[in-house]
Amino acid sequence: MSRLSSCPSIRSMAAPAAALSAVLMLAACGQNDASPAADGAPQAPKAATPTEAEKIALLAALPAPYNEGDLDNGRRAFARCRSCHTITPGGPNMTGPNLYGVFGSKAGAKEKYSYSHALRTADFTWDAETLDHWLQNPRTFLPGNKMSFAGLPDATDRRDVIAFLKVETGFKPQGE
Repeated sequence: MSRLSSCPSIRSMAAPAAALSAVLMLAACGQNDASPAADGAPQAPKAATPTEAEKIALLAALPAPYNEGDLDNGRRAFARCRSCHTITPGGPNMTGPNLYGVFGSKAGAKEKYSYSHALRTADFTWDAETLDHWLQNPRTFLPGNKMSFAGLPDATDRRDVIAFLKVETGFKPQGE
């Protein structure tokens, strides 16, 4: 046995070091974009996350008043929504549906989400103005929906959340 391997402090560090090394190697591998989801269905490739400079450019390209939104305030205000909604491409539905790609989509139409009857039969498409009214008070905007959120009464918070969502959820500014 070598002098180092007989040293108790070296031996006690070997197992944690090997485990850490294995974890780091697995983390470095990442997930293959072409790998199937847990249910076996192929996944769409993940959209590239915009850089801060790209986010600022996206914000500037939004129609007024959203082009003057505060993305940091929007992120903070959206924190109230994160317990029910995800916003990443291919992200899971939770208590509420994943919101990636919400702008321009028909209300109540996201696959693999169980909407209330009110939303399934609603006849509107999500745009900034509709979302603004919804966020002000979801219960009065569309009675019978199952969203328990009381709303964002502050118009600035709503503007900033909408700007944040447009920048973070794949919105293309020329579409509105």
